[in-house]
Amino acid sequence: MTKQNWRLVLFFLLSVSLSLGCKKKQPVEAEPPPDTTESNLVSASVSGSYSSTQLKLLAQLGGYEDAVPLVKYDVSFIKIIYKTTYKGNEITASGSLVIPIIPKNIPVTPSIISAQHGTTFLAAAAPSNVPEMAAFTGYELLSAAGFITVIPDFIGYGVSKHVVHPYYDMQHSALAVTDMLKAATAYLKKENIAFNERLFMIGYSEGGYVTMAAQKSIEASPIAGLSLKAVAAGAGGYDITSMLSTIISNGTYSDPAYLALILNSYNVTYGWNRPLTDFFKEPYAGRIPALLDGTKDAGAVSAQLSANPTLLLNSAFYANMQQANEEKMLKAAFVSNSFLNFVPVTATRLYHGTADETVFYQSSQATFDKFKAGGATKVELVPVPGGTHESTVLPMMLSALPWFQSLDK
Repeated sequence: MTKQNWRLVLFFLLSVSLSLGCKKKQPVEAEPPPDTTESNLVSASVSGSYSSTQLKLLAQLGGYEDAVPLVKYDVSFIKIIYKTTYKGNEITASGSLVIPIIPKNIPVTPSIISAQHGTTFLAAAAPSNVPEMAAFTGYELLSAAGFITVIPDFIGYGVSKHVVHPYYDMQHSALAVTDMLKAATAYLKKENIAFNERLFMIGYSEGGYVTMAAQKSIEASPIAGLSLKAVAAGAGGYDITSMLSTIISNGTYSDPAYLALILNSYNVTYGWNRPLTDFFKEPYAGRIPALLDGTKDAGAVSAQLSANPTLLLNSAFYANMQQANEEKMLKAAFVSNSFLNFVPVTATRLYHGTADETVFYQSSQATFDKFKAGGATKVELVPVPGGTHESTVLPMMLSALPWFQSLDK
């Protein structure tokens, strides 16, 4: 079956699931302790319910065949809308809460996993957009294995798609996750859906970066009622300065869409409002606004840009990026959003494919070395030999989920 064909089948299955799923009732368990804090939950609505049989088929069609044995339960999808902060102002954001439907004769109170998705250029790919075919992230399988799974859209997607996504911005990345967790737990309490305090976190690519940003925030300011137990972060660009320096100096980069996304995002997020011709040569500068309008995927964006940084980037900007005393504001932003001095105390695994062509393996190796030098005692680096940026996702999930299960007690 071609990739296009299985996407059509997937879309059909999700559409059928939506129409059938709303008829299922949410699991009701023993009433948790009352929540006396003010909730940031705006609204919650059932998106659909999928059977374990459907999820197994979706996993197969999505390339997750090896994850099929982990699927135990039917799941229910809830679209969560919540309050968070963007550039100092309160806004609403969204995400998907996926709840395992555990039979009443099984005495299990599920823990929570916060799952952060990778870089997306498509507005339709926001996890809360069930049953859009692009919404299937694979993280839904964590819920089918028995965890309540919280999947934030991130600021700039879902109901907040009117703002430019603050890509690789540490503060906004953390807020999107921690505020979603607060809203999700508020909903669970409101609906008397039992959960325990154990929290796990997982994310890949941008999701790896966002996971680490949220981890740093939670370790500094724990979320009431949750206890962070373990973190799995995969293929994140944890040192932005080093990552971009490598991209620029390599002479070729197969995914130039990511350069357009991060430079445009920083320009907007930090209010510099510089013309894109400051960063990119024409005709590329003129193309970028339309390329980043949410209707094109990463491949389509990269196809309209140059893989050669010397052809893609403004010549003066390219030269200045290699001079210590130039582009100081941009470089300072890269430094402030990198994990240069963070030392995690939670059990943490860094996963990375050794042949990653998008976010280079050295990113995780250097971060691991800094963690160990800083005194971290619960950090592991898990290389995936020969793994590319795309092919490493499944091996990571198949490793991280049993690890979480072993610590879920």
